[in-house]
Amino acid sequence: MNTTPRTARTFSPPVMEARRWLEGVDFPPERPLINVSQAAPVDPPPEPLRQIIAEAALRDPQAHLYGPVLGRPDLRDEVASQWSTAYGGTLDGHNVAITSGCNQAFCAAIATLCTDGDEVILPTPWYFNHKMWLDMSGVQATPLPAGAELLPDPDEAARLITERTRAIVLVTPNNPGGVEYPADLVQAFYRLAQDRGIALIVDETYRDFDARPGAPHALFADPDWDKTLIQLYSFSKAYRLTGHRVGAIVTSPARLAEVEKFLDTVTICPNQLGQIAALWGMRNLSQWLAGERAEILDRRAAIHDNMPDLAAQGWRLMGCGAYFAYLRHPFAIPSNDLAPALMREAGVLLLPGTMFQPANSPAGAREVRIAFANVDRDGITALFRRLAGPGWPLAPAPDSA
Repeated sequence: MNTTPRTARTFSPPVMEARRWLEGVDFPPERPLINVSQAAPVDPPPEPLRQIIAEAALRDPQAHLYGPVLGRPDLRDEVASQWSTAYGGTLDGHNVAITSGCNQAFCAAIATLCTDGDEVILPTPWYFNHKMWLDMSGVQATPLPAGAELLPDPDEAARLITERTRAIVLVTPNNPGGVEYPADLVQAFYRLAQDRGIALIVDETYRDFDARPGAPHALFADPDWDKTLIQLYSFSKAYRLTGHRVGAIVTSPARLAEVEKFLDTVTICPNQLGQIAALWGMRNLSQWLAGERAEILDRRAAIHDNMPDLAAQGWRLMGCGAYFAYLRHPFAIPSNDLAPALMREAGVLLLPGTMFQPANSPAGAREVRIAFANVDRDGITALFRRLAGPGWPLAPAPDSA
Protein backbone atom coordinates (compact mmCIF):
# COMPACT_ATOMS: atom_id res chain seq x y z
CA MET A 1 0.00 0.00 0.00
CA ASN A 2 1.37 3.40 -1.01
CA THR A 3 1.16 5.75 1.97
CA THR A 4 3.05 8.64 0.33
CA PRO A 5 0.92 11.80 0.29
CA ARG A 6 -0.05 12.74 -3.25
CA THR A 7 1.78 16.07 -3.11
CA ALA A 8 5.00 14.27 -2.13
CA ARG A 9 4.85 12.23 -5.33
CA THR A 10 5.95 15.15 -7.47
CA PHE A 11 8.62 17.85 -7.58
CA SER A 12 8.63 21.41 -6.28
CA PRO A 13 7.14 24.11 -8.55
CA PRO A 14 9.98 24.95 -10.98
CA VAL A 15 9.35 28.70 -11.24
CA MET A 16 9.29 29.02 -7.46
CA GLU A 17 12.49 27.00 -7.23
CA ALA A 18 14.20 29.32 -9.71
CA ARG A 19 13.06 32.37 -7.75
CA ARG A 20 14.73 30.96 -4.66
CA TRP A 21 18.06 31.04 -6.50
CA LEU A 22 17.80 34.85 -6.35
CA GLU A 23 17.85 34.97 -2.56
CA GLY A 24 20.92 36.82 -1.32
CA VAL A 25 22.19 37.64 -4.83
CA ASP A 26 22.74 41.28 -5.80
CA PHE A 27 22.89 42.48 -9.39
CA PRO A 28 25.00 45.57 -10.17
CA PRO A 29 23.22 48.54 -11.80
CA GLU A 30 25.30 48.15 -14.96
CA ARG A 31 24.18 44.52 -15.29
CA PRO A 32 20.62 44.17 -14.01
CA LEU A 33 18.93 40.80 -13.92
CA ILE A 34 17.39 39.59 -17.19
CA ASN A 35 14.54 37.36 -16.04
CA VAL A 36 13.38 34.93 -18.73
CA SER A 37 12.17 32.23 -16.36
CA GLN A 38 8.39 32.66 -16.43
CA ALA A 39 5.89 32.87 -19.27
CA ALA A 40 3.53 35.49 -17.90
CA PRO A 41 2.92 39.14 -18.78
CA VAL A 42 4.41 41.51 -16.22
CA ASP A 43 2.43 44.57 -17.34
CA PRO A 44 -1.13 45.19 -16.11
CA PRO A 45 -4.12 44.96 -18.44
CA PRO A 46 -4.63 47.94 -20.76
CA GLU A 47 -6.21 50.91 -19.01
CA PRO A 48 -9.67 50.60 -20.62
CA LEU A 49 -9.88 47.03 -19.33
CA ARG A 50 -8.78 48.08 -15.87
CA GLN A 51 -11.55 50.68 -15.92
CA ILE A 52 -14.09 47.97 -16.74
CA ILE A 53 -12.83 45.90 -13.80
CA ALA A 54 -12.97 48.93 -11.48
CA GLU A 55 -16.49 49.88 -12.57
CA ALA A 56 -17.71 46.32 -12.07
CA ALA A 57 -16.12 46.22 -8.62
CA LEU A 58 -17.81 49.48 -7.64
CA ARG A 59 -21.22 49.20 -9.30
CA ASP A 60 -22.07 45.52 -9.82
CA PRO A 61 -22.96 43.78 -6.54
CA GLN A 62 -23.17 40.41 -8.35
CA ALA A 63 -19.47 40.69 -9.21
CA HIS A 64 -18.67 39.95 -5.56
CA LEU A 65 -20.91 36.91 -5.15
CA TYR A 66 -20.77 33.29 -6.15
CA GLY A 67 -21.60 32.75 -9.79
CA PRO A 68 -22.39 29.66 -11.85
CA VAL A 69 -19.87 26.88 -11.28
CA LEU A 70 -19.20 26.52 -15.03
CA GLY A 71 -18.89 30.26 -15.52
CA ARG A 72 -20.99 33.20 -16.65
CA PRO A 73 -23.35 32.28 -19.50
CA ASP A 74 -22.48 35.42 -21.48
CA LEU A 75 -18.77 34.57 -21.48
CA ARG A 76 -19.43 30.91 -22.30
CA ASP A 77 -21.61 31.95 -25.24
CA GLU A 78 -19.01 34.43 -26.48
CA VAL A 79 -16.27 31.80 -26.44
CA ALA A 80 -18.52 29.40 -28.33
CA SER A 81 -19.43 32.03 -30.92
CA GLN A 82 -15.86 33.18 -31.54
CA TRP A 83 -14.52 29.61 -31.62
CA SER A 84 -17.22 28.60 -34.13
CA THR A 85 -16.15 31.44 -36.41
CA ALA A 86 -12.41 30.96 -35.93
CA TYR A 87 -12.34 27.17 -36.32
CA GLY A 88 -15.18 26.59 -38.76
CA GLY A 89 -17.17 24.41 -36.39
CA THR A 90 -20.45 24.61 -34.52
CA LEU A 91 -20.27 25.18 -30.79
CA ASP A 92 -22.62 26.66 -28.23
CA GLY A 93 -22.26 27.74 -24.65
CA HIS A 94 -23.02 24.25 -23.38
CA ASN A 95 -19.67 23.17 -24.86
CA VAL A 96 -17.74 25.71 -22.77
CA ALA A 97 -16.83 26.00 -19.11
CA ILE A 98 -14.86 28.83 -17.59
CA THR A 99 -12.14 27.80 -15.15
CA SER A 100 -9.75 29.48 -12.74
CA GLY A 101 -6.94 29.58 -15.28
CA CYS A 102 -5.92 27.06 -17.91
CA ASN A 103 -4.05 24.94 -15.36
CA GLN A 104 -7.35 24.27 -13.62
CA ALA A 105 -8.92 23.40 -16.96
CA PHE A 106 -6.27 20.69 -17.40
CA CYS A 107 -6.75 19.41 -13.86
CA ALA A 108 -10.51 19.21 -14.40
CA ALA A 109 -10.11 17.35 -17.68
CA ILE A 110 -7.81 14.76 -16.11
CA ALA A 111 -10.19 14.35 -13.16
CA THR A 112 -12.98 13.41 -15.59
CA LEU A 113 -10.80 10.96 -17.52
CA CYS A 114 -8.56 9.09 -15.13
CA THR A 115 -8.32 7.01 -12.02
CA ASP A 116 -5.32 5.62 -10.12
CA GLY A 117 -2.95 3.71 -12.37
CA ASP A 118 -4.23 5.16 -15.64
CA GLU A 119 -1.82 6.60 -18.20
CA VAL A 120 -1.63 9.86 -20.17
CA ILE A 121 0.84 10.46 -23.00
CA LEU A 122 2.82 13.71 -22.72
CA PRO A 123 5.25 14.78 -25.46
CA THR A 124 8.62 15.76 -24.02
CA PRO A 125 9.91 18.28 -23.25
CA TRP A 126 6.64 18.62 -21.32
CA TYR A 127 4.91 21.44 -19.49
CA PHE A 128 5.90 20.74 -15.90
CA ASN A 129 2.53 21.57 -14.31
CA HIS A 130 0.89 18.89 -16.45
CA LYS A 131 3.36 16.35 -15.13
CA MET A 132 2.89 17.55 -11.56
CA TRP A 133 -0.89 17.15 -11.70
CA LEU A 134 -0.64 13.66 -13.16
CA ASP A 135 1.77 12.72 -10.37
CA MET A 136 -0.57 14.04 -7.71
CA SER A 137 -3.54 12.29 -9.36
CA GLY A 138 -1.89 8.87 -9.30
CA VAL A 139 -1.74 8.88 -13.11
CA GLN A 140 1.31 7.65 -15.02
CA ALA A 141 2.77 10.24 -17.40
CA THR A 142 4.02 8.35 -20.45
CA PRO A 143 6.80 10.38 -22.12
CA LEU A 144 6.66 10.78 -25.90
CA PRO A 145 10.08 12.21 -26.89
CA ALA A 146 9.75 14.87 -29.57
CA GLY A 147 11.82 14.69 -32.74
CA ALA A 148 14.57 16.97 -34.00
CA GLU A 149 12.15 19.85 -34.63
CA LEU A 150 10.41 19.25 -31.30
CA LEU A 151 7.43 17.73 -33.08
CA PRO A 152 5.88 14.56 -31.59
CA ASP A 153 5.29 11.56 -33.84
CA PRO A 154 1.78 10.01 -33.93
CA ASP A 155 3.22 6.63 -34.91
CA GLU A 156 5.45 6.66 -31.83
CA ALA A 157 2.45 7.67 -29.73
CA ALA A 158 0.46 4.74 -31.13
CA ARG A 159 3.13 2.35 -29.88
CA LEU A 160 2.84 3.79 -26.37
CA ILE A 161 -0.92 3.33 -26.03
CA THR A 162 -1.97 0.58 -23.62
CA GLU A 163 -5.29 -0.51 -22.16
CA ARG A 164 -4.73 2.05 -19.37
CA THR A 165 -4.10 5.03 -21.68
CA ARG A 166 -6.83 7.63 -21.34
CA ALA A 167 -5.51 10.65 -23.25
CA ILE A 168 -2.80 12.27 -25.35
CA VAL A 169 -1.89 15.86 -24.49
CA LEU A 170 -0.66 18.40 -27.04
CA VAL A 171 0.39 21.97 -26.20
CA THR A 172 0.50 24.21 -29.28
CA PRO A 173 2.11 26.69 -29.60
CA ASN A 174 4.25 24.61 -27.34
CA ASN A 175 5.42 25.27 -23.82
CA PRO A 176 8.38 24.92 -23.38
CA GLY A 177 9.48 24.51 -26.99
CA GLY A 178 7.58 27.34 -28.70
CA VAL A 179 6.88 25.12 -31.70
CA GLU A 180 3.57 25.50 -33.55
CA TYR A 181 2.24 22.05 -34.40
CA PRO A 182 1.17 21.81 -38.07
CA ALA A 183 -2.56 21.32 -38.60
CA ASP A 184 -2.04 17.96 -40.31
CA LEU A 185 0.00 16.74 -37.31
CA VAL A 186 -2.76 17.73 -34.88
CA GLN A 187 -5.25 16.03 -37.19
CA ALA A 188 -3.17 12.84 -37.16
CA PHE A 189 -3.18 12.78 -33.37
CA TYR A 190 -6.92 13.39 -33.38
CA ARG A 191 -7.50 10.43 -35.70
CA LEU A 192 -5.28 8.26 -33.51
CA ALA A 193 -7.16 9.21 -30.35
CA GLN A 194 -10.49 8.74 -32.11
CA ASP A 195 -9.53 5.30 -33.42
CA ARG A 196 -8.27 4.15 -30.01
CA GLY A 197 -11.21 5.55 -28.04
CA ILE A 198 -9.14 7.94 -25.92
CA ALA A 199 -9.22 11.71 -25.49
CA LEU A 200 -7.05 14.27 -27.23
CA ILE A 201 -6.37 17.25 -24.95
CA VAL A 202 -5.17 20.29 -26.90
CA ASP A 203 -3.85 23.12 -24.71
CA GLU A 204 -3.90 26.36 -26.69
CA THR A 205 -2.85 28.77 -23.96
CA TYR A 206 -0.71 30.68 -26.47
CA ARG A 207 -3.02 30.51 -29.52
CA ASP A 208 -3.28 34.32 -29.71
CA PHE A 209 0.46 34.51 -30.51
CA ASP A 210 0.56 31.84 -33.21
CA ALA A 211 2.45 33.20 -36.22
CA ARG A 212 0.14 31.52 -38.73
CA PRO A 213 -2.96 33.22 -40.12
CA GLY A 214 -6.25 31.43 -39.70
CA ALA A 215 -7.23 28.49 -37.54
CA PRO A 216 -4.36 26.32 -36.25
CA HIS A 217 -6.41 23.15 -36.84
CA ALA A 218 -9.74 21.98 -38.26
CA LEU A 219 -10.81 19.54 -35.54
CA PHE A 220 -14.07 21.35 -34.76
CA ALA A 221 -15.26 20.72 -38.31
CA ASP A 222 -15.89 17.09 -37.35
CA PRO A 223 -19.51 16.89 -36.14
CA ASP A 224 -18.39 14.35 -33.53
CA TRP A 225 -15.44 16.40 -32.27
CA ASP A 226 -16.68 16.47 -28.68
CA LYS A 227 -16.43 12.70 -28.35
CA THR A 228 -12.62 12.96 -28.63
CA LEU A 229 -11.38 16.56 -28.32
CA ILE A 230 -10.93 18.50 -25.09
CA GLN A 231 -9.55 21.96 -25.88
CA LEU A 232 -8.10 24.29 -23.25
CA TYR A 233 -7.52 28.05 -23.35
CA SER A 234 -6.22 30.88 -21.19
CA PHE A 235 -7.32 34.51 -21.14
CA SER A 236 -4.28 35.39 -19.02
CA LYS A 237 -1.80 35.87 -21.83
CA ALA A 238 -4.19 37.59 -24.25
CA TYR A 239 -5.47 40.28 -21.87
CA ARG A 240 -2.81 40.26 -19.11
CA LEU A 241 -5.25 38.73 -16.63
CA THR A 242 -2.81 36.35 -14.93
CA GLY A 243 -3.78 37.43 -11.42
CA HIS A 244 -7.49 37.09 -12.15
CA ARG A 245 -7.19 33.41 -13.15
CA VAL A 246 -9.54 32.94 -16.10
CA GLY A 247 -9.31 29.98 -18.47
CA ALA A 248 -11.66 27.78 -20.46
CA ILE A 249 -12.33 24.16 -21.32
CA VAL A 250 -14.23 23.28 -24.51
CA THR A 251 -15.71 19.79 -24.68
CA SER A 252 -18.99 17.87 -24.60
CA PRO A 253 -21.86 18.89 -22.30
CA ALA A 254 -21.70 15.40 -20.78
CA ARG A 255 -18.07 15.86 -19.80
CA LEU A 256 -18.79 19.34 -18.47
CA ALA A 257 -21.33 17.80 -16.11
CA GLU A 258 -18.39 15.88 -14.63
CA VAL A 259 -16.16 18.97 -14.74
CA GLU A 260 -18.80 20.81 -12.71
CA LYS A 261 -18.35 18.35 -9.84
CA PHE A 262 -14.61 19.00 -9.80
CA LEU A 263 -14.87 22.79 -10.01
CA ASP A 264 -17.59 23.00 -7.35
CA THR A 265 -15.32 21.32 -4.81
CA VAL A 266 -12.20 23.32 -5.68
CA THR A 267 -13.17 26.95 -6.36
CA ILE A 268 -17.02 26.85 -6.51
CA CYS A 269 -16.92 29.38 -9.34
CA PRO A 270 -14.35 31.29 -11.38
CA ASN A 271 -13.43 34.86 -10.48
CA GLN A 272 -16.33 37.14 -11.40
CA LEU A 273 -14.28 40.26 -12.11
CA GLY A 274 -11.90 38.27 -14.25
CA GLN A 275 -14.79 36.87 -16.29
CA ILE A 276 -16.24 40.35 -16.81
CA ALA A 277 -12.83 41.50 -17.99
CA ALA A 278 -12.37 38.52 -20.31
CA LEU A 279 -15.77 39.07 -21.93
CA TRP A 280 -15.12 42.77 -22.48
CA GLY A 281 -11.70 41.97 -23.85
CA MET A 282 -13.07 39.46 -26.33
CA ARG A 283 -15.62 41.98 -27.57
CA ASN A 284 -13.49 45.12 -27.62
CA LEU A 285 -9.75 44.43 -27.68
CA SER A 286 -9.18 42.54 -30.93
CA GLN A 287 -7.17 45.42 -32.44
CA TRP A 288 -5.15 45.87 -29.26
CA LEU A 289 -4.49 42.12 -29.12
CA ALA A 290 -3.33 42.18 -32.73
CA GLY A 291 -0.72 44.74 -31.68
CA GLU A 292 0.37 42.54 -28.78
CA ARG A 293 0.72 39.61 -31.17
CA ALA A 294 2.78 41.70 -33.60
CA GLU A 295 5.15 42.67 -30.79
CA ILE A 296 5.59 39.05 -29.68
CA LEU A 297 6.24 37.99 -33.28
CA ASP A 298 8.88 40.72 -33.57
CA ARG A 299 10.58 39.44 -30.42
CA ARG A 300 10.49 35.97 -31.91
CA ALA A 301 12.20 37.40 -34.99
CA ALA A 302 14.78 39.04 -32.72
CA ILE A 303 15.64 35.61 -31.31
CA HIS A 304 16.39 34.36 -34.83
CA ASP A 305 18.28 37.56 -35.69
CA ASN A 306 20.59 37.16 -32.69
CA MET A 307 20.98 33.41 -32.92
CA PRO A 308 23.97 33.30 -35.35
CA ASP A 309 26.32 34.85 -32.78
CA LEU A 310 25.17 32.39 -30.14
CA ALA A 311 25.34 29.47 -32.57
CA ALA A 312 29.00 30.35 -33.15
CA GLN A 313 29.53 29.61 -29.45
CA GLY A 314 27.98 26.15 -29.82
CA TRP A 315 24.38 26.87 -28.86
CA ARG A 316 21.53 25.43 -30.98
CA LEU A 317 18.01 26.76 -31.32
CA MET A 318 15.66 23.77 -31.07
CA GLY A 319 12.34 25.61 -31.13
CA CYS A 320 11.01 29.16 -31.10
CA GLY A 321 7.52 30.65 -31.04
CA ALA A 322 4.81 32.27 -28.93
CA TYR A 323 6.58 33.14 -25.65
CA PHE A 324 9.46 30.68 -25.83
CA ALA A 325 12.83 29.79 -27.25
CA TYR A 326 14.17 26.34 -26.41
CA LEU A 327 17.92 25.87 -26.79
CA ARG A 328 20.62 23.24 -26.51
CA HIS A 329 23.57 24.62 -24.61
CA PRO A 330 27.22 23.71 -25.36
CA PHE A 331 28.67 23.43 -21.86
CA ALA A 332 30.07 20.41 -20.03
CA ILE A 333 27.80 20.93 -17.04
CA PRO A 334 24.17 19.83 -16.75
CA SER A 335 21.51 22.47 -17.22
CA ASN A 336 20.31 22.23 -13.62
CA ASP A 337 23.79 23.41 -12.56
CA LEU A 338 24.16 25.76 -15.52
CA ALA A 339 20.97 27.72 -14.82
CA PRO A 340 21.87 28.95 -11.30
CA ALA A 341 25.43 29.61 -12.49
CA LEU A 342 24.15 31.80 -15.33
CA MET A 343 22.03 33.68 -12.83
CA ARG A 344 25.00 34.37 -10.55
CA GLU A 345 27.67 35.03 -13.17
CA ALA A 346 25.76 36.41 -16.16
CA GLY A 347 22.67 37.91 -14.51
CA VAL A 348 20.31 35.70 -16.54
CA LEU A 349 17.49 33.74 -14.90
CA LEU A 350 16.19 30.94 -17.13
CA LEU A 351 14.90 27.43 -16.55
CA PRO A 352 16.93 24.27 -17.15
CA GLY A 353 15.71 21.53 -19.44
CA THR A 354 15.75 19.11 -16.51
CA MET A 355 12.51 20.79 -15.40
CA PHE A 356 10.80 19.73 -18.65
CA GLN A 357 12.08 16.16 -19.05
CA PRO A 358 11.79 12.89 -17.12
CA ALA A 359 14.34 12.55 -14.32
CA ASN A 360 16.25 9.83 -16.18
CA SER A 361 16.41 11.69 -19.50
CA PRO A 362 19.89 12.88 -20.58
CA ALA A 363 18.31 15.39 -22.99
CA GLY A 364 17.22 17.76 -20.25
CA ALA A 365 20.80 18.21 -19.05
CA ARG A 366 21.68 19.88 -22.39
CA GLU A 367 18.59 22.08 -22.77
CA VAL A 368 17.28 25.39 -21.42
CA ARG A 369 14.07 27.39 -21.86
CA ILE A 370 13.95 31.13 -22.47
CA ALA A 371 10.60 32.89 -21.94
CA PHE A 372 11.18 36.03 -23.99
CA ALA A 373 7.73 37.69 -23.96
CA ASN A 374 8.78 40.33 -21.42
CA VAL A 375 12.10 41.20 -23.09
CA ASP A 376 12.18 43.69 -25.97
CA ARG A 377 14.56 43.58 -28.96
CA ASP A 378 17.35 45.40 -27.15
CA GLY A 379 16.90 43.15 -24.14
CA ILE A 380 17.10 40.05 -26.33
CA THR A 381 20.35 41.32 -27.85
CA ALA A 382 21.75 41.90 -24.35
CA LEU A 383 20.53 38.46 -23.28
CA PHE A 384 22.32 36.71 -26.12
CA ARG A 385 25.54 38.62 -25.43
CA ARG A 386 25.47 37.41 -21.85
CA LEU A 387 24.77 33.81 -22.89
CA ALA A 388 27.72 33.94 -25.28
CA GLY A 389 30.03 35.35 -22.63
CA PRO A 390 30.84 32.54 -20.18
CA GLY A 391 34.05 30.77 -21.13
CA TRP A 392 33.18 27.52 -19.43
CA PRO A 393 34.36 24.10 -20.62
CA LEU A 394 32.38 22.78 -23.54
CA ALA A 395 30.76 19.38 -23.81
CA PRO A 396 32.11 16.95 -26.41
CA ALA A 397 30.53 17.23 -29.85
CA PRO A 398 27.64 14.75 -30.28
CA ASP A 399 29.55 12.65 -32.83
CA SER A 400 32.53 12.27 -30.50
CA ALA A 401 30.67 11.87 -27.23
